[in-house]
Amino acid sequence: MDVTTGSGAPWLIVGLGNPGPEYAMNRHNVGFMVADLLAGRIGGKFKRAGKAQAQVIEGRMGPPGPANRRVILAKPMSYMNLSGGPVTALRDFYKVPTANVVAVHDELDIDYGVLRLKLGGGDNGHNGLKSMTKAMGADYHRVRFGIGRPPGRMQVADFVLKDFSSSERKELDWFVDRAADAVECLVLDGLERAQGTYNS
Repeated sequence: MDVTTGSGAPWLIVGLGNPGPEYAMNRHNVGFMVADLLAGRIGGKFKRAGKAQAQVIEGRMGPPGPANRRVILAKPMSYMNLSGGPVTALRDFYKVPTANVVAVHDELDIDYGVLRLKLGGGDNGHNGLKSMTKAMGADYHRVRFGIGRPPGRMQVADFVLKDFSSSERKELDWFVDRAADAVECLVLDGLERAQGTYNS
């Protein structure tokens, strides 16, 4: 699979999370939150994607004309640790270069609300990334949304599957909005510009 980005190739933007209302406000579902916001911006509604076990929206990002990009927004409907199958199926179906795949996900080793963008790298113990990398290699973009480490002796699995705290929720909408801006900047202006603007 070609890993070279091309201006004419579509982008596949994947928000990682777990399906179901009981997970909706979990820290682990911040990727879904960003995908939902982007869906509103491009004016689409998620629909089931055939056999891919995902919900998708096809649309365009950016101003009218040659500078805009064809995008597929996706939320895998498998559970987090099985994300690789649906993402790879979508990548192949829409003929997306691996380097035009963007995973939006929670990141334990970054402070709450801080963003980091990168291309490739390890999974840092994140089960969604682990599944994606096993299925299609590591050469895809990541928009990493910091959630911080669990307090005290709380287990990581318990922490990521808990809702954002009341104090965190006061700023959550702003941080999700900023993460959506970072995705748009990555797609339209490239990784270097997006890193310079949003890595903090």
